[in-house]
Amino acid sequence: MDIRHRNNVNVMGPDDAPVLLLAHGFGCDQNMWRLVVPELSRRYRVVLFDYVGSGGSDLAAWSEERYASLQGYAADVVDVCEELDLRQAVFVGHSVSAMVGVLAAQAAPERIGALVMVTPSPCYIDDEGYRGGFSTEDIDELLASLEANYLGWSSAMAPVIMGNPERPELGQELTNSFCATDPDIARVFARTTFLTDSREDLKGVSVPTLVLECEQDAIAPREVGAYVHAAIPASRLVTLDATGHCPQLSAPQATSGAILDFLESLK
Repeated sequence: MDIRHRNNVNVMGPDDAPVLLLAHGFGCDQNMWRLVVPELSRRYRVVLFDYVGSGGSDLAAWSEERYASLQGYAADVVDVCEELDLRQAVFVGHSVSAMVGVLAAQAAPERIGALVMVTPSPCYIDDEGYRGGFSTEDIDELLASLEANYLGWSSAMAPVIMGNPERPELGQELTNSFCATDPDIARVFARTTFLTDSREDLKGVSVPTLVLECEQDAIAPREVGAYVHAAIPASRLVTLDATGHCPQLSAPQATSGAILDFLESLK
């Protein structure tokens, strides 16, 4: 199988530079990174890809069985790493992809040498002693609404996820991205995203890790960032002066600056 075609892999930046592997979240594709790539690719080799079922990926390669768990997305990451023979790459994962990166690093530790988690959440549902931001009823209602009318759900939810109501073009961009996703594929990815509890997986993280959170985030409140930071030994927590769940779009300079500072600390 041609992994580069299957996952719409694109590579840019100096050939001999350390590698950054950028992974998008639910309902998105690699285009969501476009505002931070110019700065990152000046000094680093940047690898962009789409999960199967997203963006410019080969939709014929999608299967519900594989992508009904985060392990399926982690397998995509490992496949891309093996195809490009990446070693000790820095995995930059947005939202649910932060947890995908944890699984990929465990599956192929020689391939991933550090993690950058952008607005991560290991569990969206509140639990005793843990605030994920949603009740079980909230998530059930969210998924029922998504499955009943995906386009309507996208138009309503994307601006909430993006935040920044004074910049409606940002919410519209996320809406368009959501609406470009096949509803059946989105349904499976949404259930995988919102129903997975990855808290135990955090205990196995042993690579240098940066946790990036925003001052205000309707999807991953700051209690979640604090939890992830506390669960990963020697991780670094940075709170961006930004609002919403997608700082790579709403605050690209702050996001790329925090990532570059972290990368410098690894040298």
